[in-house]
Amino acid sequence: MASDVLICEVSPRDGLQNEPVVLGPEVRAELCVRLADAGLRRVEAVSFVHPKLVPAMAEPESVVASLQDGPEDRRWTGLALNQRGFDRAVASGLRRINYTLAVTESFCQRNQGCSRAEAEAVVAPIAERAHSEGIELTVTLAVSFGCPFEGRVDPAETLGLANRMIEAGVDELVLADTIGVAAPLAVRSLTEALVPSEVPIGGHFHDTRNTGIANAVAALEAGAVMLDSAAGGTGGCPFAPGASGNVATEDLVYALEEMGVETGVDIEAVREISFWLVELLGHPLPGSVTRAGPFPVPAA
Repeated sequence: MASDVLICEVSPRDGLQNEPVVLGPEVRAELCVRLADAGLRRVEAVSFVHPKLVPAMAEPESVVASLQDGPEDRRWTGLALNQRGFDRAVASGLRRINYTLAVTESFCQRNQGCSRAEAEAVVAPIAERAHSEGIELTVTLAVSFGCPFEGRVDPAETLGLANRMIEAGVDELVLADTIGVAAPLAVRSLTEALVPSEVPIGGHFHDTRNTGIANAVAALEAGAVMLDSAAGGTGGCPFAPGASGNVATEDLVYALEEMGVETGVDIEAVREISFWLVELLGHPLPGSVTRAGPFPVPAA
């Protein structure tokens, strides 16, 4: 297991995309900056999707324009679900882009409006373009472990798609438990199978069934070097009724640092951001350390 880990903060994108309260681009940009100031080295700031489909992600170009500190700034990343989204992300000036496709046909049709074959065919051309323009490309495989429409996903299916993504030339690969059904043994097995590829492997876990932290630790112990999380545990999948959000950044940082894994994240600063989000969104957030705080130091 690595002694440090890159945490990608996804609350500005995955955390907010299903919220009924729509935050303006200036507020979302402020959220990104606050997160970066708290020590998050990578922040998924925006999603390039049609605003009629996801109103909370409207005007991503305005958010990105507020964030750019220089032409080579790679702290910020944006999500794309198709060629048009990728083109918009490139035009915005982002130097890191996360292209997401689903392992199952049904989820791909619902989430991306195309077949998996169509979504997969885009990867090699955009990877070639990204490399020619100095852009780093992450591919995230949604529903890597289970799908709300097709049930449990055969690990061989996920592994096959993952290997094809690696062959297509992606810079990073992330396995996503989009609806929070995975358990540590499955996470460990799939991650271990991909680590020898030498492409950095990451994990994106939801805490729907209270396995998010255990899955994140299992991925890290199996050789993953990146983990997604969201301040306060914001987020949730629109296709998984009753699903809670992403692994809370505070919970993940606490668990990892208690294990001796460096994150570089100021846990109290992230808690303050989560409390701010509670005020903005108008409801509590599920993160445990958000509420309880880290282990208190006894008074002298």
